Amino acid sequence: MKKTILVVALSIAGFIAVWRFEPDAMGTTTTTTATPPSASAPSTSAGSSGTTVTVPGSAQGSEFGTVQVQVTFSGSRITDVQLLQQPDSGRGIDALPQLRQEALQAQSSHIDTVSGATQTSESYIQSLQAAIDAKGSR
Repeated sequence: MKKTILVVALSIAGFIAVWRFEPDAMGTTTTTTATPPSASAPSTSAGSSGTTVTVPGSAQGSEFGTVQVQVTFSGSRITDVQLLQQPDSGRGIDALPQLRQEALQAQSSHIDTVSGATQTSESYIQSLQAAIDAKGSR
């Protein structure tokens, strides 16, 4: 009888351990390091179509590398997004031109992530939003 109670207790403990198992906690860890916006100041120039401001976004780390953009505004319009830092590897490299195009079309950081390049897309969006926020606080 004592063995039966012990077997049932161990079975319940094993069942609970399997039930509470979270594969994400045991698998790869994703480290995203948010760094403050670059210390470099935005540059400003006046052209024929209004004031042009270039603002760097924050450097956003991901598993595949760091993404940092620099956004050029003409008035309140985003006219260019350039990469200051980009990942060294991963599928995200191919997604960067598409993210730039979407940002220019959306005129904001409210763009979709690229399938297969989620981490790079999220880092790009965060850096873009940091640049937009920095421009807005001027």
